[in-house]
Amino acid sequence: MARTVRPVSLRPLPLLMFGLMAVACQDPVDRAAKERIFSAEDPPLVITAAAEALDAQQLAEDPALAQRVLDMDAAEVVERLGPHVATSKLTFEWTGAEEPIRLEETRKIIAGSGGVSGDFQVVLDNSRDQGLEVLRKDNGVYARNRYGRFRQRLRDRGMAERVRSEVQGVVRDMNVLFNARLALSPKGTETFEGRQTHRYDLSLASEKPALPEQVKLPEPLEPKGGQAPGSLLRQRFRTARTPVSVSGSIWVDAQTAVILQAKVDGRLRVPGEEGQPTTELSVSVRSALSDIGKEPTIEVPEDFLPDADKPEGIAEVITRYGFSVGAAAENAGEAEGDSAPASE
Repeated sequence: MARTVRPVSLRPLPLLMFGLMAVACQDPVDRAAKERIFSAEDPPLVITAAAEALDAQQLAEDPALAQRVLDMDAAEVVERLGPHVATSKLTFEWTGAEEPIRLEETRKIIAGSGGVSGDFQVVLDNSRDQGLEVLRKDNGVYARNRYGRFRQRLRDRGMAERVRSEVQGVVRDMNVLFNARLALSPKGTETFEGRQTHRYDLSLASEKPALPEQVKLPEPLEPKGGQAPGSLLRQRFRTARTPVSVSGSIWVDAQTAVILQAKVDGRLRVPGEEGQPTTELSVSVRSALSDIGKEPTIEVPEDFLPDADKPEGIAEVITRYGFSVGAAAENAGEAEGDSAPASE
């Protein structure tokens, strides 16, 4: 009589595996990791900062709050205030060592709703016939110099946001330039662009206010051949400059604590070294916000150039002088290979 062979059932195996997984998930470490993985994503820091309530009439009594308002970033300004147009004019004048050097800058930002992902257009020009223009439309970025054509920027992540922050941060830069020694004196309330503001007159504080300790960055690495002359000059200005005077006023929005208007003049002194004369830098800032709450029209530029893997100018110069780009790279590699044994 033939025996009937029944197939072995594999159904209990998945049940056993799920059981073991359930037991494993009882571990507190695994459970905490699972909660972190599947928890809701935290909002961007800009959104969190913009949700913080700031008392615009307490800046003179609270130095930390004053620094918070003076250092406010462009993205947070949009999140707090909504769409607007920001225009600024800056004047720099060096006197002392040689003939006076004067530079004027004009800056303009057209900001749509949404500081994190909204549209905006930035224009920067100066008296030396230089400038740039950057715009972001539907998270697409386009940039050009003053007289060039727009080029799409797909690889420069965060470039547009950095330019916007630098162009709008004129009051923040003045605060940094004068070592956070801008003293604020309340001068009552005024109306600007139909909004109630608190006016503060500015002066130079005798010393830097006591602020919460910030993260200390490591010292920059020293190049083998020493720093370039331009880098040494900038470093000397950063370490040896001495604030001399500050005057002017700022108008802070009572509702959002955003600086709506600023008129600031300041003077710094840098002592000379090795018999060199002392030089002075005079800085003037005029900044104002307008069209608050009005959504602007920002369009993608027509006939923009596509993003490029490498700058075309360098390749064009090499080709113009009769060199092949591929051959030049190959020759450079052979030269490095030939010199390798000698260096060893």
